[in-house]
Amino acid sequence: MENLQTMVTDMLGPFGAFIIVGLLGFLLILLTLPVLLKREVDPLDKLKASARQNDKKGGKGDRLRSATSKDKLEKYSNFLEPQNEEEYSAIKQKLMQAGYRGKNTVRIYHFLQFALGIFGLFLGGIYAMVKMSQGDVGSQELMMTILVPGGIGYMLPKYWVARRQQARQQAITNGFPDSLDLMLVCVEAGQSLDQSIVRVSKELKSGFPEIAEEYDIVSQEVKAGKDKTTVLKDMSERCGVQDITSFVTVLIQSQQFGTSIADALRVYSSEMRDKRVMRAEEAANKLPTKMTLATMLLTVPPLMAILIGPSIYAIVKNLGT
Repeated sequence: MENLQTMVTDMLGPFGAFIIVGLLGFLLILLTLPVLLKREVDPLDKLKASARQNDKKGGKGDRLRSATSKDKLEKYSNFLEPQNEEEYSAIKQKLMQAGYRGKNTVRIYHFLQFALGIFGLFLGGIYAMVKMSQGDVGSQELMMTILVPGGIGYMLPKYWVARRQQARQQAITNGFPDSLDLMLVCVEAGQSLDQSIVRVSKELKSGFPEIAEEYDIVSQEVKAGKDKTTVLKDMSERCGVQDITSFVTVLIQSQQFGTSIADALRVYSSEMRDKRVMRAEEAANKLPTKMTLATMLLTVPPLMAILIGPSIYAIVKNLGT
């Protein structure tokens, strides 16, 4: 031991023994860290930490949605999700109106925007390298070659969601008058409003699946014990159609004032049928105006070629001779 102590003192100085002890302690800490990190957290500790966090924030958490262990994009949630509650609610409502109701729709939407944008930049970079190998390319043209595919890739999910939202709202608008007629028949036959909604959702699945799905969600939420007024308002927000919003207002007022639901449905369904006829007449009146440009482009040039072509040919031939 004396020889070992003398050797350590000669190598590391008078404090060599303390240095070796410190290095051994640091090595033991490094060996114990993986074991501590892999240790499962006690569920009671999780509950205590959650309660403590809610107490600090007045009972309101700052997370916009709860995390799930199966979500692979959870670690990038701060980057892929808006941290402002209003922005998060707006994009979530837009995706819901387009028919995407999953828990991770907002996260997947922003991930697709980011991934397609990067992929577009990658394709633009490859195309720019090919053009540079073939000849000189200006700096402005080079930037446009790289940035335009990236911008298209970034905007593609937004364009797709907007088109899906528009198509779904149009389908709901088209099927809504028929659903009101069926609901009126069910109510007049003696069924309650909840039973008529269930019946209408079953009958319209083949013809109008979008509005049938909304009615099915309403029936399931009512069965789960949710307040009917809240359920109807949620339906109007999911659809994003003015006719549905007015219908929900009519039903809520009918319940509040105690008037007959059958009378309200009869009047409102008649208005919706008239409104559908007016929409069809409006589309029919727009058709001649839309066809004018196509008629001019496809009819006038061939007609002019037939009428004036022989004369032009004869004039050119006489001038040549």
